[in-house]
Amino acid sequence: MANKGQKGVTTESIFPVIKQFLYSDHEIFLRELVANAVDASQKMKTIASNGEFKGELGPVEVKVELDESAKTLRIIDRGIGMTEEEVDRYINQIAFSSAGEFLEKYKDQNIIGHFGLGFYSAFMVAERVTIETLSWKEGAKAVLWSCDGNPEFEMGECEKADRGTIITLYLDDESAKDYGTKDKIGGLLGKYCRFMPVPVIFGKKQEWKDGKYVDKDEDNVINDVDPIWVRMPSELKEEDYTKFYRELYPMKDEPLFHIHLNVDYPFNLTGVLYFPKIKERMAIEKNKIQLYCNQMFVTDHVENIVPEFLTLLHGVIDSPDIPLNVSRSYLQSDENVKKISTYITKKVADRLEEIFKNDRQAWESKWDNIKLFIEYGMLSDEKFCDRAMKFALFKNTDGKYFSLEDYRKAVEDNQTDKDKKVVCLYATDTDAQYPFIEAARNRGYDVLLMDCELDSHFVNLLEQKMTDTRFARVDSDSVDNLIPKDDRVKLEMKEDERYDLENMFKAVLPSGNDYYVNGDNLGEDSDPVLITQSEFMRRYREMSALGGGMNFYGEMPESYNITVNMENPLIMKVMEAAKAGIAPQAELPAEAPDTASEDEKKAAREAREAVRVAHREDVQAFAKDNEMLRQVIDLALLANGMLKGKALADFIARSRKVVSDAYLK
Repeated sequence: MANKGQKGVTTESIFPVIKQFLYSDHEIFLRELVANAVDASQKMKTIASNGEFKGELGPVEVKVELDESAKTLRIIDRGIGMTEEEVDRYINQIAFSSAGEFLEKYKDQNIIGHFGLGFYSAFMVAERVTIETLSWKEGAKAVLWSCDGNPEFEMGECEKADRGTIITLYLDDESAKDYGTKDKIGGLLGKYCRFMPVPVIFGKKQEWKDGKYVDKDEDNVINDVDPIWVRMPSELKEEDYTKFYRELYPMKDEPLFHIHLNVDYPFNLTGVLYFPKIKERMAIEKNKIQLYCNQMFVTDHVENIVPEFLTLLHGVIDSPDIPLNVSRSYLQSDENVKKISTYITKKVADRLEEIFKNDRQAWESKWDNIKLFIEYGMLSDEKFCDRAMKFALFKNTDGKYFSLEDYRKAVEDNQTDKDKKVVCLYATDTDAQYPFIEAARNRGYDVLLMDCELDSHFVNLLEQKMTDTRFARVDSDSVDNLIPKDDRVKLEMKEDERYDLENMFKAVLPSGNDYYVNGDNLGEDSDPVLITQSEFMRRYREMSALGGGMNFYGEMPESYNITVNMENPLIMKVMEAAKAGIAPQAELPAEAPDTASEDEKKAAREAREAVRVAHREDVQAFAKDNEMLRQVIDLALLANGMLKGKALADFIARSRKVVSDAYLK
């Protein structure tokens, strides 16, 4: 070596900076070194194409060579190479004196492409690194640079005859275990370099022969230099997009459709995004969009680049304008990121609306798969919501699809309530809510199927977006009360009658829930007892369960409305029995006069309450002994999936006895 010297930063500063600030993940050293080699190769091609280089260009490629026994790894390119002056500038003087100045200089800059920074990642895994390089410039001399991780380096001439650069890493013992195998290096190259724009060669292709794999006489090029997203959409066919998706996600079902991104102003962005089939709606995979910078893989965490709802998509985004920090691992805050995010959202909305307008049949056939995605987007992104109001669909329980506005127009004549609001009835489970759906249909009402996990939030949103429209789940009230009309007259009951009815039914209803008992005239052919849940309370409980910021609803006990059909013959018979079997409440003792003492007032209140309690106990005793009452309540509970355990066993035994009494005696 002809020269010795110290790098522009000390050991105490540069290596802790590399390991702690620049590169938290050691495996990216290979990405950085190959990226430098690819960059040098592309520059060489540019110089040759514009006529500056007059010599023979030859193959422009990057080779990665591993010697497991010697614990060495070499990255070889035929790029522009470096002169001694350039080695000194890019390698020896990447900073000037201290880690503090280094961080101050680079922490807020997009400095991808600075050779020295990528190069120094080699020292995370190597105990010694050498550079052999020869510049493309006429008359240049080959340079050898060597450093073992101390501030000192050695630099001088060498015998390299071909232009380009060879980086040799002498792996330390620990790194040799982690990164010194063919499988590991091959895996890292496949992860980070599979789409780099210059051929990257790692060993030879292999074939199975005589019971083992043997090398063929053909270089193993690990990357596709011309991936689908850098090509023009006009060059591609549908099968090209499908083939690329299979390469990215070999175990996935074919996607529903794709969006090709291609923009060069006001920023550069290319990519292909796919809408995957969602088999289980709540088993959605995020982090399936891969971010590239000039075809070099950076990360699959793109939350800051695309809106949250778009992270459900799969595919690739590539942009040299995305501001990464030095390690390329994290996005920096930048206006370009916001613009890119807005652009991607617009392109997605454009594509969805295009399919909706041009191929409605295809859109409807895909709707069940993309409904969750559309709803998620509408709930989380205001601009997307405004666009999606045009192409979002409703599906009814007959399997027919409607645009939101078309559906409202279709039902408004028959489903407008007394307050002039169009009521959209919906079910979430056609089997569990079958009786309620049929009751609505018998009245000529249409029922939507809204079985998506986000629908409780979604109907809330639609009530804000759709003028004079509200939503009611079909089992949230009796069919007459779901869409109340002007001519609907509810049953009037005296206070003492309502009080007795409430106590009678609460006596035999399962404990642990809140019940609101009321009588109504539902018709003699309707069920004797109807159990429903308030639309408001049920919806907000569901929203709370999905993290809607209303946890107090989730902590409240379940509440049910118990509507007793006073026109049903069975209920009429129960009420007749109650009238005969329950003594009227005794006359309440008089209240104490205002002039009475506190003790006298308390005694009067207790005496009045004792009369009420005695009567309530009579009502409850009658209810518990009345087999018909227990039977009709259990039937209502059974219809709502609320009859379980001992109560269900008792109901079955009682029903068996009723059948036996009817047919065997």
